[in-house]
Amino acid sequence: MTDPNDTPFAADAYFLGPKSENGSWVRGEFQAILDHWYDWRRSLFADDPEAITEARRLSPEFLREREVLGQELRNLLVMLRSEVPKFTPRYIGHMVSELSLPALLGHFATLLHNPNNTSREVAKVGARMESEAIAMLAKMVGYEPALAQGHFTGGGTIANFEAVWRARYRLDHALSLALVLAERDGDELDPFAAAHMGWRKFERIQIERNVDEETLRAASMVLGNPFEVAKRISQCSGRDYLGPVLITPGNKHFSWQKAANLFGIGESSFWNTPLDAQGRVDMAALRGRIDEARDAGRPVLCLTSVAGTTEAGEIDPVDKIADILDALKEDGIHIWHHVDAAYGGFFCTMRGGKAELVLAPEQRAALAAISRAQSVTIDPHKLGYVPYSCGAFVCRDEHAYRASSFQAPYIDRADTKDKWRCTLEGSRSGAGAAATWLTGKTLGFGPEKFGKIIAAGIEARKTFQAALAKANPLVRPLDPADTNIVCFSLAKPGERLSVSNERTLAVYTKFQANEDFSVSKTVLGAESYGALIDAHLQSYDGVRDEDTLALLRCVFMNPFWANPDTRDQLTPEFIALLAEFTA
Repeated sequence: MTDPNDTPFAADAYFLGPKSENGSWVRGEFQAILDHWYDWRRSLFADDPEAITEARRLSPEFLREREVLGQELRNLLVMLRSEVPKFTPRYIGHMVSELSLPALLGHFATLLHNPNNTSREVAKVGARMESEAIAMLAKMVGYEPALAQGHFTGGGTIANFEAVWRARYRLDHALSLALVLAERDGDELDPFAAAHMGWRKFERIQIERNVDEETLRAASMVLGNPFEVAKRISQCSGRDYLGPVLITPGNKHFSWQKAANLFGIGESSFWNTPLDAQGRVDMAALRGRIDEARDAGRPVLCLTSVAGTTEAGEIDPVDKIADILDALKEDGIHIWHHVDAAYGGFFCTMRGGKAELVLAPEQRAALAAISRAQSVTIDPHKLGYVPYSCGAFVCRDEHAYRASSFQAPYIDRADTKDKWRCTLEGSRSGAGAAATWLTGKTLGFGPEKFGKIIAAGIEARKTFQAALAKANPLVRPLDPADTNIVCFSLAKPGERLSVSNERTLAVYTKFQANEDFSVSKTVLGAESYGALIDAHLQSYDGVRDEDTLALLRCVFMNPFWANPDTRDQLTPEFIALLAEFTA
């Protein structure tokens, strides 16, 4: 039998192409969408009078206003020609690239028909597509689709906030129950142990000890006065209760610091975990952070790992982190584990096929372990090739998806499946869900098609990185490069870091002024990346005389880097341009 992963498929049929090579076909599909939209409007309520009569459409004032609109639209199009062209393989700057045709067409069609996914009352089709698309993403990361829950968001930041919100909901319920039992029945109160009892134990104890919802509300830091409740916890536990902590690795996205601020736990409760020499979370340091929280009597609101960091695309050892947390569960300690896979979630499309062999075994194991976490953030508008803005928050099961529920008197509440009740965003666009849905229906989120596109980007990065390092002796790639991002500094052997940083940033400025290629930069600080900076300097006997490392950053998302003609032309051009800038 033929292995489906070996079956050829035309990846370039799913993209417009940098020269609009598929333009004729795409124009026809867009016209078909418009024709369907027009016909849909005409077919409904045929006996209704025309709102805009032909005489009105031919009147001087009507034609004048239409001309104004047409002229301003043309002005907008002229302005947009000056935008940074992210569709070309010459753009290797940030985590944005060419859009896939399924995503673009799905987005456009839904934008015209109904972009509002607030409730099933106003989005019968959109709500169904969202549920089906979330099931596709859940399957992609290894969750059981029939059990998984989730919804689409405006981006990864909001999706991360959703995780904190739900983790806080669980923690608050557990701690409220423990406080009630301490005050009412004289039970001992250990805030750390109590807060991590998990949903199933909470439900069992609530029933066995006969604690009703109103009693719990009176002991809630979220629903009541948090300062007053904190005093009560302190009195029952015999020590000052200083609140929960949020544990994140040093390679985290900035949204986690925002979360600590917005959810009111205080930025001093935002605990950073150092990284190892590979730029991934240091496991010994992570264990130390958990022990530190336990010793201080401070629950861990949420522990985060990263699959595909913003800086260099590194993948934390999610499997090893899950092992630590599973061991704690044996002692009754259930710590919420969230994987921020806003960028790296779509690397999971390679799992189960030959495509995943482009990753090291450690990265394959980490991606396979995402399914062991309570929740995950995925951004289709990054490596999913979906239009902005489109993020997704996915939970393993109904327990993890629980959150505070709100009411709105002007929205029909008959359908309990409506997401608006328990999402941070009220109104949410259905266009991103539709774009992801149509992508899943055509490209799929497995190794047969989508995974091959992702793997090709990683292979392109490897080829580019090797050619660059061979051609220019100043190029010092950041090692290891886990995925499709290469970061490199420009340094001479034995050189001081301050000197190489100055050269690297000067070259970046030259790229900024040049239109042939778009690259990005990142600056790593020693507070989180000290071990990685030292390892990088050791590779060329560099001397650390300052605490930051400046790097040029190239992201190989564009699918046309898999084309040999494209790669063979652009790689030498880039090498020549870099040689000119470093001469």
